[in-house]
Amino acid sequence: MLSSLNEWLWQDKLWLPPNNSWAVLEDRDGMVYAHPRDLLAALPLALTLVAVRVTFERFVGLPLSWWLGVRDRSRRPVVPNPTLEKHFLTQGRRPQEHQLALLATQCGLTLRQTQRWFRGRRNQDQPHLTKKFCEASWRFLFYLCSFVGGLSVLYHESWLWTPSTCWDNYPDQPLKPALYWWYLLELSFYVSLLITLPLDVKRKDFKEQVAHHFVTILLITFSYSANLLRIGSLVLLLHDTSDVLLEACKIFNYMRWRIPCDLLFLVFSCVFFYTRLALFPTQILYTTYYESIIGRGTFFGYYFFNALLMMLQLLHVFWSCLILRMLCNFMIKGQMEKDIRSDVEESDLSEEEATQQRPQLRNGSAPTGGPRSRVARRLANGHTAAM
Repeated sequence: MLSSLNEWLWQDKLWLPPNNSWAVLEDRDGMVYAHPRDLLAALPLALTLVAVRVTFERFVGLPLSWWLGVRDRSRRPVVPNPTLEKHFLTQGRRPQEHQLALLATQCGLTLRQTQRWFRGRRNQDQPHLTKKFCEASWRFLFYLCSFVGGLSVLYHESWLWTPSTCWDNYPDQPLKPALYWWYLLELSFYVSLLITLPLDVKRKDFKEQVAHHFVTILLITFSYSANLLRIGSLVLLLHDTSDVLLEACKIFNYMRWRIPCDLLFLVFSCVFFYTRLALFPTQILYTTYYESIIGRGTFFGYYFFNALLMMLQLLHVFWSCLILRMLCNFMIKGQMEKDIRSDVEESDLSEEEATQQRPQLRNGSAPTGGPRSRVARRLANGHTAAM
């Protein structure tokens, strides 16, 4: 049964253009071709990357964060309360007003105390700044190495500059060792991201990130198996170009280096829009939709590959909208305050309590007893302020 299923799955007409067979991709005359079984090495390599990441974050990323002045905000632990904890874990992190009132009655607390407990409990689940820094540092290091390595592999290839040449003699295109190792490393990295997904910082676009990882893994696996390495390599390099800038921007943001962060964010935005919204549809999608079937005809793999690329493009549009929102905030406020995908740590006090504790100003004057009032009194008495 398994043999019949395997034979049906790998039919020539499903994955290769008409009038082609897997025999075309058999090694011969000293030429090596891509084989699906080669990708089995991705799993042990992904586990190796996970081990390298853990080592890097513990012995390099964490000390580096302290050396660069990244500090975690101190958090006051909430008082254990089984009733509130059960509601928090099973029914929601942000209860409605009537739910808060009912919980307050059950626990013998005031409504304000119950609200404060939930705010503090939500803060306990927020990732620390050093964790975010270590995660961004690891991804920056990988994307930088991947981009430099990929550019060195493709720099002298004709299809980097003319994507239409990706289809010259397709599928009869021998595999170069450097391209294989780069492809395998990229696949292993995205598999490692899925492995560490429960431990990584969860942002508001968590579902989109998971979808992106799955689509990327499918694209890499399918493009390698169908010998679509040329066009697949262009997709990988195009994405690494902006990813390395994004992680660098995050690092500067966690370090609170405002000017480098803001400048890099503007550069990242321009590169992202150009590569994902201009180059990707006009160069990648155009050549896969139209130029790839010139003289060949359509087949199942053609529709499957382009459907995955279109899903990737939809994710590009989604993230472009988020970046545009950040750019609007940047233009209004003059600096990039935060990543809108991240949850913000809340104050232990409600807005009403914070307002009550904040000194009240009258007619624009400072509160009595403050430095400005003391100086004003001295000046009023004919004294000059000490310089």
